[in-house]
Amino acid sequence: MAFTLQIGDPAPDFELPATDGNTYALNGFKDDEVLVIFFTCNHCPYVKGSDESTRATVEKYAPKGVRFVGINSNSPNTYEEDSFDNMVKRMETYRFPWLYLYDRTQDIARAYGALRTPHFYVFDKDRKLVYTGRALDNPRDYTQATVNDLERALDELLAGKTVTTPVTNPIGCNVKWEGKDAHWMPPEACDLV
Repeated sequence: MAFTLQIGDPAPDFELPATDGNTYALNGFKDDEVLVIFFTCNHCPYVKGSDESTRATVEKYAPKGVRFVGINSNSPNTYEEDSFDNMVKRMETYRFPWLYLYDRTQDIARAYGALRTPHFYVFDKDRKLVYTGRALDNPRDYTQATVNDLERALDELLAGKTVTTPVTNPIGCNVKWEGKDAHWMPPEACDLV
């Protein structure tokens, strides 16, 4: 079985605390036309380098019924900057327009097969996976990006079309797994294409 969710797979359920003090589960988003789950964190230069591009994407697509939910699954024992307290501080500072959830046990990262930060998953109204991978071809410096695969996938989905490139490789830092070296990845994890 593949490590990462495959196109057509259902969104795995979750119940996670958020930086806004609430707890969220998958069924809490049932009224949203499209759900984008993305694995992110506080310290990664690829996340930091593309956060403002992600903000622009959220602001562009939220009015069209697309909900964005960020999840941090990184072990704070690898980078203390990725702790829940620091997640709260980061959201207070930057006021990002997405929910920011904490996956302390890393069970949700395993369920989705998150490879890197950032790693995006787009689910249709039935919560079937229609796109997974990167947003930008240069997330470390979004001003140098030439392709936005996430927006292309969202445009096609919202237009009622099939996503022409449903899988790309996420570009970023690997998820920081508890008790493992900072560069360790599960042996079954691999490039998606």
